[in-house]
Amino acid sequence: MAEPTFWERPEEAREVMAEATRLKGWVEPWITLDAKATELVDLAELLRTEPDPGLEEEWVRELARLEEGLEALELRTMLQGEDDRLGAILTIHPGAGGTESQDWAEMLLRMYRRWAERHGFKVELLDLQPGEEAGIKGASLAISGEWAYGYLKAEKGVHRLVRISPFDSQARRHTSFASVFIYPEVDETIEIDLDEGDLRVDTFRASGAGGQHVNKTDSAIRLTHIPTGIVVSCQQERSQHKNRATAMKMLRAALYDRAIAEREKEKEAVEATKTDIAWGNQIRSYVFQPYTMVNDHRTELKITDVDRVMDGDLDPFIQAYLKQYGAQAKA
Repeated sequence: MAEPTFWERPEEAREVMAEATRLKGWVEPWITLDAKATELVDLAELLRTEPDPGLEEEWVRELARLEEGLEALELRTMLQGEDDRLGAILTIHPGAGGTESQDWAEMLLRMYRRWAERHGFKVELLDLQPGEEAGIKGASLAISGEWAYGYLKAEKGVHRLVRISPFDSQARRHTSFASVFIYPEVDETIEIDLDEGDLRVDTFRASGAGGQHVNKTDSAIRLTHIPTGIVVSCQQERSQHKNRATAMKMLRAALYDRAIAEREKEKEAVEATKTDIAWGNQIRSYVFQPYTMVNDHRTELKITDVDRVMDGDLDPFIQAYLKQYGAQAKA
């Protein structure tokens, strides 16, 4: 990079800079943790000869922080997929069950927004289709930031809710389902062959909140990619032009994900990887009554504080999934 001619080949220079940044993201955390470990070893030797209760308490706290840092770096070593470093596009769809399932889909939407906010990711609502009585008929989020896709891929699947339904006048227990699907957010430098002639573009009036202008003009956009059958929609902006641009971004992400699947010789299309939103296909169950429990059926991790999970504390489940997935990949 110090060579005078380095920037004469902009594309190659960008690739080198990107690789340097990627490597720096691994090396610097390790150097910091190694320095902290050396510091704690030296401090432990000092405390053996000169005991100090206050300093010992600080040593214990710093050791806990070091362990947390090592745990986070270990998890990152399990994110070796080609797209793991990218941002993510997350979509949620309720299963059968009307208002109850739509309400559950909205609860999941809030949960993932809270998780993303906790981690400092940028969250953008791309599409929201409100339910007729409550909840949502579907939603899409863009969660931007390094490693968002690598972590969130653990959440792909059917999520099951068991609770006393607030929509049931007889206060009966209901089981509801919603599906979560994750696409990698396409890097702008990646070229996707997208022929405008392969698109069907539909405009319609946006529903839900957004003001009179949104509701009275055909500003919402739905794009159908005819060769693959992939459908995306966006209605969050008042401008039809902005909605179209966002929908194109979503479609590029979906097509890129499909291309990766084909590259890995997975014959099924991306949409075919989605399981039925019903009993027997769930990856995780959230039980509110008669007891409280969130149970991940892949890792068997169980957490009784369901409110904490619904407030976005998904890291234990993501970590358990990555550890199991990483162990299987290395076996």
